Amino acid sequence: GWPLLMTAIADATGEDFDHIRAFLDSRHGRHFADDVHNAIYDGHGLPQAIIAATQKWMGWTIGRQTSKEYGIPRGLPYLTGFVIHCGLVED
Repeated sequence: GWPLLMTAIADATGEDFDHIRAFLDSRHGRHFADDVHNAIYDGHGLPQAIIAATQKWMGWTIGRQTSKEYGIPRGLPYLTGFVIHCGLVED
């Protein structure tokens, strides 16, 4: 599951595996994992659950408050924004 997850996020965000790993190790990554788990609970197989969570997080955009709190540019997809943020915070 891990390679599939890393690849799905890389394909969606264009970010490198180091930033993706930092995201998945963060509390934001745990929330993302909860969405994968919820999709599995709803009857999806693992590959479909990863795709569903990825699409969900790419569909949300960074709003004013989140931008102010984390310094992520407003309007970016949530997944992209938090992968970049977590990668930069770790560097």
